[in-house]
Amino acid sequence: MPSSVIAKYSYDAPTEILRVIYVSGSVYDYLHVPASVYVDLKNARSKGTYLNTHIKGKFDYKKVS
Repeated sequence: MPSSVIAKYSYDAPTEILRVIYVSGSVYDYLHVPASVYVDLKNARSKGTYLNTHIKGKFDYKKVS
């Protein structure tokens, strides 16, 4: 199901970085995200809701662009 918030996301397991590209064009790297959280995001019916509830405010992040 397409997200109205997230355009694309990817996960790098060795570094535990979840990269989220928002529909707005902003790119954020969420740091030290366990693989299980990434899997849950992939399986979530609403990616935006999952992101807001389980990732934002829970993990450090840096704005890439």
